[in-house]
Amino acid sequence: MLDVIRRTIPLVLTVALLLTLASNAQAQQLAQAEEGGFEQNEILQKAGEFFGSTTEGLAKAVEKVFAEQGKPNAYVTGEEISGAVGIGVRYGEGMLNRKAGAGTKVFWQGPSIGFDFGGNASKVFVLIYHLPDTESLFQRFPGVDGSFYFVAGVGVNYQQSGDIILAPIRTGVGLRAGASVGYMHYTKEHSWIPL
Repeated sequence: MLDVIRRTIPLVLTVALLLTLASNAQAQQLAQAEEGGFEQNEILQKAGEFFGSTTEGLAKAVEKVFAEQGKPNAYVTGEEISGAVGIGVRYGEGMLNRKAGAGTKVFWQGPSIGFDFGGNASKVFVLIYHLPDTESLFQRFPGVDGSFYFVAGVGVNYQQSGDIILAPIRTGVGLRAGASVGYMHYTKEHSWIPL
């Protein structure tokens, strides 16, 4: 019995070492793929494909965010609805996209309060900065929204938690005007509770 254990230990250690090396190599490949982030022309192309065309407003919004934040290392494409009469709510769902790896389904919801009235349905393209891993997205992101929505309008605002910055670019239909403060809670599952 002792002889079997002596022969098995080197085999188990070898397998464990090979698995560790393979895991480290995969993590290193993922980090290298995302290291540089997405280029502006790459994001503009993906946003144009998502929204159906590249408008001057969309190009200016992407250019503004790149000038202020640099290259994102992830983005979300999705749709949302929102409404407010002083107190507002927003619900959305989409796909998180990274340079390497498959897309991940994402939901978001959140309350707001302020001088904000109206409602809208939007397509949303969220540029994400400094996202270390997918799990780090699933939290609350405070933000200030001072966008003015009208037919075919484009709006951008920022949300931040720690080092992670989100820049949602919205185009949609409806009428919503004002300014509000609130947060977005990004989750793995849909919820009607906007907290």
